[in-house]
Amino acid sequence: MTNPSFPTSAPVRPRVKTPCIGVCSTGIGDAVCRGCKRFAHEVIDWNAYSEEEKRIVDSRLAGFLSLCMRNRFEVTDPGLLRWQLETQQIRFRAEHDEYCGLFSLLKAGASQIKDPERYGFGVLVACSEGGLRELMEQVDREFWELSVAHHERYLATPDLFCS
Repeated sequence: MTNPSFPTSAPVRPRVKTPCIGVCSTGIGDAVCRGCKRFAHEVIDWNAYSEEEKRIVDSRLAGFLSLCMRNRFEVTDPGLLRWQLETQQIRFRAEHDEYCGLFSLLKAGASQIKDPERYGFGVLVACSEGGLRELMEQVDREFWELSVAHHERYLATPDLFCS
């Protein structure tokens, strides 16, 4: 199901910007950055990557983030969410889905949101005990753990089928 407020593809693909948020932990030995969730070699080689290589990394990160957000939130009105993002002048990636947009909104002002419905989203019943800031901390932790698991499974584990 395609959502016109958050298109899944655009006719002209914008250049992929670095996902770096200025909190890199790969310099202190982490294989996966705790800030942007890229692998250490992706952080190091980012500027040498082609746009397609950057898109592949960006797509993986957006997919992981969306999954983590969907585990705790439901976007009930994508148009209202997008309007809030634009009205509040919160930067978001239009080529990513609405759950990545919701992450941007909550990252910018989770503590200021008292009525999620006015922003086009709701908190899943199973997650309604904690506040939005606590939920965002959980999302960030799960996003990092998912990235680490992906790294360990596909990059850090020796290929058993090669000699």
